[in-house]
Amino acid sequence: MFAKNFINEGGKIMKIEPRTLPGFMELLPNEQILFEQMKEKIEKTYQKFGFLPLDTPVLELSEILLAKAGGETEKQIYRFQKGDTDLAMRFDLTVPLAKYVAKNYGNLSFPFRRYQIGKVYRGEKAQKGRFREFYQCDIDIIGDGELGIINDAEIPSVIYTLMKELGFGDFTICINNRKILNGLFESIDQKENAIQIMRCIDKIEKIGKDKVKEELQNIGINENQIDQMLEFIQISGTTDEKLEKLENLNIQNNSFKEGLNELKEVVKYIRVFGVPDTNFKVDLTIARGLDYYTGTVYETFLNKYKELGSICSGGRYENLAQYYTDKKLPGVGISIGLTRLFYKLNELSLLNAKKYSMADVLIIPMVDDMTKPIELATALRKNGINTEIYLNDKKLKVKFKYADKLKIPHVIVLGEDEINENKVKLKNMETGEEKLLDFNANEIAKNIK
Repeated sequence: MFAKNFINEGGKIMKIEPRTLPGFMELLPNEQILFEQMKEKIEKTYQKFGFLPLDTPVLELSEILLAKAGGETEKQIYRFQKGDTDLAMRFDLTVPLAKYVAKNYGNLSFPFRRYQIGKVYRGEKAQKGRFREFYQCDIDIIGDGELGIINDAEIPSVIYTLMKELGFGDFTICINNRKILNGLFESIDQKENAIQIMRCIDKIEKIGKDKVKEELQNIGINENQIDQMLEFIQISGTTDEKLEKLENLNIQNNSFKEGLNELKEVVKYIRVFGVPDTNFKVDLTIARGLDYYTGTVYETFLNKYKELGSICSGGRYENLAQYYTDKKLPGVGISIGLTRLFYKLNELSLLNAKKYSMADVLIIPMVDDMTKPIELATALRKNGINTEIYLNDKKLKVKFKYADKLKIPHVIVLGEDEINENKVKLKNMETGEEKLLDFNANEIAKNIK
């Protein structure tokens, strides 16, 4: 019945407009090549630090994904029934990680260092730069019962290495500690409103100080308390000067003192890990809106393109899997929204998507018998050369136009004369230089590499 609906009275197939759902990104091949290269660089950087690969299902039981969900998250989740099973599509990679660690606890070595690069799904309102399907690139270090604060200092080292690998030079990793903020709120009798206050503070870069003040007033914070908070988060100076000023505030509650000591240790070891002071700073406005962060928090900005927002965020949480196990599993991690980052960089014309083919060389056969061209292609591939054969029967001009359009760097023309003389003609498409080489894959590969 379904197929019949697409055939009109004249027996012709009705054409359907080819279109993609709003909020789902499709790229042209040259853009996709660049996207894959970025993804590969991220993955290799994570591996460089010893993180293990993990892949969890896109679909989970709804009760698993929604254990801690609520509010906007629950509204955005894709959820449906299949038979008697209540299913949902993962909306981040952290909740599936929590389930995974709880389920496989006995088979894992701790600290468990994992990376995962995969698509997640959120039914957000479709708008420019916001996606319903997008890649997240996460790392987390999970401890069994405890996890030393030095792990929090290693994460900025990963971010620094990754940003450099992606070609970004002018960036800042902003760090803070939620315990310091909690201690401040406690000192001005606002401990019970800590989560709401942090959500407001976290928006100061996006909406400005006046709007934040207005939101704080709406949750019942008086003018004097607001002024104290804003004065606190705007403490200025170098990293060491900020730490000294925090010390001099002489706030005596345990949360503040513990948070400050942790922040000092993180700063100390960030430097030991080789991150220059020019690429990180203590920023007391960084709070991270998510309420499961309990200590160190991070946000990373490209200094010349603050409008992108944070391109790499995360922090410390004390009990990753509390909804799935009684075991205490503290952790620290970060996430990069790769799809959004790629889109924004592309929109700003900061990406160089000039690679249109994966081939290093195109073999253009000018013979009927394809044996020799195929043998040569196979031998070149064994020598690590990405090789494509033009198999369609077209004029030589058309074949060269194909290579030029895809910007394939080298072309081999193989005709009867070359085969009879056991030679090949290799052309560099950028310089126009031609070489007559022996029909030897090793020699040809050296001239291509």
